[in-house]
Amino acid sequence: MTEPMRRLLIATTNPAKLAEYKLILRDLGIDLDLVSIADVGISESPEETGATFTENALIKARFYFERARIATLADDGGLEIDALGGEPGVRSHRWLGSGGEDSDEALVAEVIRRMKGVEAARRTARIRATIALMHEEGGVIRERTAAGAIEGVIGERAYREIRKGFPYRAVLVIPGRNSYLGELGDEEEAQISQRRIALLELRDELVRIAGGRAAG
Repeated sequence: MTEPMRRLLIATTNPAKLAEYKLILRDLGIDLDLVSIADVGISESPEETGATFTENALIKARFYFERARIATLADDGGLEIDALGGEPGVRSHRWLGSGGEDSDEALVAEVIRRMKGVEAARRTARIRATIALMHEEGGVIRERTAAGAIEGVIGERAYREIRKGFPYRAVLVIPGRNSYLGELGDEEEAQISQRRIALLELRDELVRIAGGRAAG
């Protein structure tokens, strides 16, 4: 009798992010049943008070692991623009001080406004993510973190399509491809994703969670 796939909670309410994780983990040969916060019936959310992406990722991973009691993966990340001293950084989705999450369109417009007239050599930026992974093994709680980034430059204007929940893909140009991150298809983006880079570092741990179920 075949053992059912083990579950991994992806701590997100964003269907597009869940789909991205499914694509990357499939490509990495990790055989896990990915579920979202909604799938496990959790309606609460933690206050993200961390000063870094790592701190916020850990806050979320611990919060949802304690409630779901299954292996949990959470991430935090955003855009870092060198000419702006690393802003918006950890405040990437609350940059404009609106009291909640800012709209994707407003964030894109603010990047373009602040970078107007900045010379090409100073337009370097990156989209960074830190992943926190928690699970229980032999009665011991295991906790790991890993980070990754996509390097690029800020375009002089925004890409015409802003993907919901991923505003900064419309402003980051990938020099090697001479295209906006938002122009890439799902498969191509998954090959260079900041989350893929972090997941590669966590691959052995994910295989353990999957009970050794991995391809290739």
